[in-house]
Parts: sequence; structure tokens; C-alpha cells
Amino acid sequence: MAMRLILSLLLFPLFFIGLFTVATATTFTLKNSCSYTVWPGTLSGNGGAVLGDGGFALAPGDTNQFPAPPGWSGRFWGRTGCNFDDAGNGHCTTGDCGGMLKCTGGGAPPVTLAEFTIGSGNGAKDCYDVSVVDGYNVPLSLVPSGGSGDCPSPSCTADVNANCPKELQVVDDSGRVVACKSACVAFNTPEYCCTGDHGTPQTCSPTNYSKFFKNECPTAYSYAFDDSANICTCSGADYLITFCPST
Repeated sequence: MAMRLILSLLLFPLFFIGLFTVATATTFTLKNSCSYTVWPGTLSGNGGAVLGDGGFALAPGDTNQFPAPPGWSGRFWGRTGCNFDDAGNGHCTTGDCGGMLKCTGGGAPPVTLAEFTIGSGNGAKDCYDVSVVDGYNVPLSLVPSGGSGDCPSPSCTADVNANCPKELQVVDDSGRVVACKSACVAFNTPEYCCTGDHGTPQTCSPTNYSKFFKNECPTAYSYAFDDSANICTCSGADYLITFCPST
């Protein structure tokens, strides 16, 4: 009886520690509302937990959920036109990550990104954004739920590919526009990449190309110093990332 009581006392705090860990985890839900399969890629920063093994297939209408610990940072993007063998080797038309189903690095631009840094303390704020700094491939929305504070929902839901300037277009073998490069990716100059002599907010202003992306997707990051699109006012939320949202 005494031994059982001692074990109970030892396990009791561990039980509540487990509950606390689950309760404070952030849940990411990825949903595919496209009419075609999307292969989400995930990348974790600072040696954090790798969500979804780095990448997976998401058929039309399917969802997948992943818990992330406090302090997690990383990004999500959608890959299109992928073909993989049974070993997970292959290629994607857009967003490819080294020819692997399970990404160990970022997706090849241009890709539409959802980026996060989750708060690591009680009441700490999450920072998140939707970015087209490197370009666009798939419509994407990011919707928080259950959080406190100001928790807006950034997105890039326009069909940017349909309006993409010719010099920024990425076309597939059939000639269809499948992605839209940023000017930095297309031309790689300091003016467009905010590097060198243009490496500060004072010397790197919006260009006609970044203004195009901003007009298409007003709540998304459009160039390196578009800080108004970075959201750090929400805490304790879960997040729904939808590819091809209806609005």
C-alpha cells in the first residue's frame, strides 16, 4: 500500500506536466481546398521539431494536423506538379526541395509561404505572416483561432499567376503559368533584393514589382522591408493554413 502511494505521488506531477505540455502546444492544421493534390513542405528553424516529416501529399479536400512546441519557428509552403517514387525521390514543378518528398531544406522559389515564430512563454506573442517576397505559386490563407490579443488573418488568395508580368512568369512544359517570381528571384539585383547599397529600409523602397504583389495580396509580405505585414500581436492561438481558400 505504501509503495503504491509513493508511486502515485511520483506519477501525479508527471501527469500534470504532460497535460501542461499538450495544453500549451500550438496546433497547425493544413487543408487542401485546391482541385489538385498539393504536397506541403515544412521547414523548422533552430533545430526545432520537424513537422509532418518535412513533407507529405495532401489530396483535394484533405487535412492534416501537427502540434508544435512553444518556441517553434518555421515555414510551410505548397508544392505542385510532384511525382515521387516509393522511396520518396522525385521532382515538383513548383516548390521543389531537393527532389525529396520529405524536405530537409526550403522550397525552391517562387513559393507562397506561411511563416511562424511561436511564443515560448506564458502569454508570449506569436509572430506570423504570409510572404510573397520570393514570389507566388499557390493561393494560401492563414487563419488563427482561440488566441488572445489582435489575431488577424493574412492571406494571398488572388490568382497571381493569371496576372503575372511576363518577365516574372514560370511556365510548365505545356506553357501554362504555374508560378510568379519576385523581382529579386528574377533579376537578382540589390535594388530588388534589398542588399548591398539597398540593404536598409531607407535605401530599399517598394518597386513597381513589389507593388504588383501588394496590390494582388494586400495583407502579405511583398518585399524585404514590408514590416507592416509581420504580425506579432496574437498569443495562444492554433492556426489553419488553407491552400486555394474560397475567398
